Amino acid sequence: MSSAASPAVICTVDTVLLTLQGGALHALLVRRDKAPYVGAWALPGGYIHAQDDADAQASAARVLREKAGLQSPYLEQLATFSGLARDPRGWSLAVAYCALVPGEALQGIPPRQGVKLVPVDALPPLPFDHGAMVDAALARVRSKSLYSSMPVHLCGDVFTLPQLQAVYEAVLGEPLNKVSFRRKMDELDMLEPVPGLVQGGAHRPAQMYRLRPAFRKALALSSRAL
Repeated sequence: MSSAASPAVICTVDTVLLTLQGGALHALLVRRDKAPYVGAWALPGGYIHAQDDADAQASAARVLREKAGLQSPYLEQLATFSGLARDPRGWSLAVAYCALVPGEALQGIPPRQGVKLVPVDALPPLPFDHGAMVDAALARVRSKSLYSSMPVHLCGDVFTLPQLQAVYEAVLGEPLNKVSFRRKMDELDMLEPVPGLVQGGAHRPAQMYRLRPAFRKALALSSRAL
């Protein structure tokens, strides 16, 4: 068939990068410097480089490095968005990912012009179907937080159990019972104490924990929700 009868499909990756700032979920946006929607704030995204990228996840990791100066964080494939109406350039397919990054990891990155963090409940109008991607990412993260270790990827390398509980509560948007939460952490069996490392003074210092190596790239799962 001729190219006119079978036009090329635009293939991209887009990433909803979520982090916690001031106890609230924020998304990372970049200002577009090319048409369409030049000057608009959007999710970090870009074309799949078939000659360089091993798969779509490698494309997403590369785009985050190029657009936001971030090494590959926790990445999970979210959904595929496709169709004729989503991009004025033509029929397109975007593989969307969700990335979770600790706030302290972003603090160590030099500021970049055209990159900013925005609270997820105060996002500007986003081009393409990026708003739907954010909604899908929030629904995924909040759902999985009820029965998995997903929110721990918003924590730093070490943390106390109260700090981890605060992260779960920020993601879920509601307070959690302390006893039930600690029982769930025991059930997930994803944490290990850091020997000799505590936070606080001499009166009841808090033990510091870290994620066990087995769960740094895979989620710990529970059969029961919080």
